[in-house]
Amino acid sequence: MDTLHTLFYFLLAIGLLVSIHEFGHFWVARKVGVKVLRFSVGFGKVFWSYQKSPDSTEYALSALPLGGYVKMADEREGEVKPEDLPFAFNRQPVWARTAIVAAGPIFNLVLAVVLFWAVLVIGEEDIRPIVGLPGQGTLAAQAGFAEGEEILTVNGKTTPTWTEAMSQIMAAALDGEQTIHIEVKGQDQSQHQRTISLGEGEADNAEKLYQRLGFKPWSPKLKPIIGNVLPDSAALAAGLKTGDLVVSADGVAVSDWMQWVEIVKKHPEKPVSIVLERAGASMPVTIIPKAVAASPESQEKEGKIGASVFIPEGLLASIKVDYVLSPVAAIPVAFETTYYYAVTTLKMMGKMLIGKASVENLSGPLSIAQFAGQSASMGLVHFIKFLGLVSVSLGVLNLLPIPVLDGGHLLFFAIEAAWRRPVPEKIQLAFQQIGIALLLSVMALAMVLDVQRVFH
Repeated sequence: MDTLHTLFYFLLAIGLLVSIHEFGHFWVARKVGVKVLRFSVGFGKVFWSYQKSPDSTEYALSALPLGGYVKMADEREGEVKPEDLPFAFNRQPVWARTAIVAAGPIFNLVLAVVLFWAVLVIGEEDIRPIVGLPGQGTLAAQAGFAEGEEILTVNGKTTPTWTEAMSQIMAAALDGEQTIHIEVKGQDQSQHQRTISLGEGEADNAEKLYQRLGFKPWSPKLKPIIGNVLPDSAALAAGLKTGDLVVSADGVAVSDWMQWVEIVKKHPEKPVSIVLERAGASMPVTIIPKAVAASPESQEKEGKIGASVFIPEGLLASIKVDYVLSPVAAIPVAFETTYYYAVTTLKMMGKMLIGKASVENLSGPLSIAQFAGQSASMGLVHFIKFLGLVSVSLGVLNLLPIPVLDGGHLLFFAIEAAWRRPVPEKIQLAFQQIGIALLLSVMALAMVLDVQRVFH
């Protein structure tokens, strides 16, 4: 079921975003007078089509739902009827061809603005950017962050949610900034400045950078009271019930839930003698935690009883925040967000190209599919945000001056405008072959990295 869920949302995301891209080409081509022979959603065999008349555009649905394509009258791609020659793509002035080709990635960027605007208007539920105790030796610890401090701004930008705060810190680091200035508010309401200092090469890999930063959200200390008890669990077998308070374990007093969790982890398949308080009375119980893998890549086992902590009413509400803007106020923020992600994408590509960032930052189809499924599971707003991020990436990628991509065609049009004559087809063909080889190499590398992530 999880695989089908992931596959469905991956196909939905890619099909929608690439179809919007192709619709950009289609719409502008029609506006400048180029004859469009077919607009297809999907590739491969056509299983449904509609055409008003033999001379009008054919609208089609094709078998492979991984995007779409626009087929225009073009003498370079096939015979064009004499009466259609004035409307052929290759006979249009440079400005018209440029507009048609640029429309695809521009539509992706416009779509991203619309999607980010929708997220801001619908509202996003998140947690407040309150910092948990930083790990020893991490950059957050070195900067002096204390448990319970709330991040107010990162380099002067307001960060109302945990996601926004972490995004701004990561973006500043990946942009190559050596120092990141963060304003925080302590538990006593006093405000302080914290400065994170980055060393050479620490921002080469996004995943390792986040671990090195050492930020984790604050969680309140909870009493060791049993919440939900899962079926077929060690907790159920031992007779634990919702509301039971764990007083002690193996003679040691238990003061909070995390202490109890650590005790359980250290006793896989080993009995633990505990004292519970239930309805005001003490009762001794022996529980044997089940053994589970400590992590997917580890052979080490840890204990698990299959019970969650009881969370007092109102506690989650005190640390959650709903970030929502009015439709008008969301417009500039949506443009700013799209610009920010577009620039960040370009900078990361540039760093990987010159070797200042690890190629491990590349994501292939497997990673994108996983993100699609995960974001959809988290709710509509998260999936819309995911679509916005991928739409930005598609827009930026297609504007790169690489032959085969839209940006490569735009480069040839720019040369044609400057020289006042087209680039010879032999030269275009040679560069397109280079472009295809380059793209295939990058795609193969991304796929290899994806497979490694899956197995590790």
